[in-house]
Amino acid sequence: MKILGICGSPRGSKSQTRVLLEALLAEAKTKGAQVEFVDLGKAHIGFCQACEACHKGPDCVLNDDGRAILHQMLAADGIVLASPVYLDHVTAQMKALLDRTSHFVHCLRLTGKYIAGLTTSGGGGGETTMAFMRRYAVTVGAQYVGGMDARVPLKDSDIQSVRELGASLVSTISVKQSWPDQGKAIEAQRQRFRNLIAFRKDEWPYEHKYWQDKGWM
Repeated sequence: MKILGICGSPRGSKSQTRVLLEALLAEAKTKGAQVEFVDLGKAHIGFCQACEACHKGPDCVLNDDGRAILHQMLAADGIVLASPVYLDHVTAQMKALLDRTSHFVHCLRLTGKYIAGLTTSGGGGGETTMAFMRRYAVTVGAQYVGGMDARVPLKDSDIQSVRELGASLVSTISVKQSWPDQGKAIEAQRQRFRNLIAFRKDEWPYEHKYWQDKGWM
């Protein structure tokens, strides 16, 4: 089992978000998971160019750290999206990465995977930010395990709670748990893009073949 933690904070070792994420990954590791950590603050991730090349071939045309991180996401069983709250949303670093996952949306590429969310803030907004993370999970076919919003400075109880979330993520992946409401939302997403991919099969041949290979159309 592989769990990938993606930290969207630009503050490096000073980041409270990073502290939470590292505590979660440490707990997941004690439960037997292989863990990986990505610091988006140090990564070079160009903005999506809206060129639609990802719908026609296997890789984004931007050959930067973003491309490699997308491959890490595809290889993981569980993904933790961790971000401080900036204006009631994830950071620009996190958003730049997720904007590069249009192909994940079209093909529900994270089907069978699990996503958890972490947010930190000084003045609130975590619920709105985590709601975005939950919507993102369903949009790309993943099940959303849950999340945690913490006010800074962090307390010992926050570390304990995030460790519990890490253990829950490992347990959820182990038993391949699913939630009916999320399953219905994912299936609605699949139906929407089944029709779109079929309609634009000549423009998006790579994605059309992916759907055919999956037996989804």
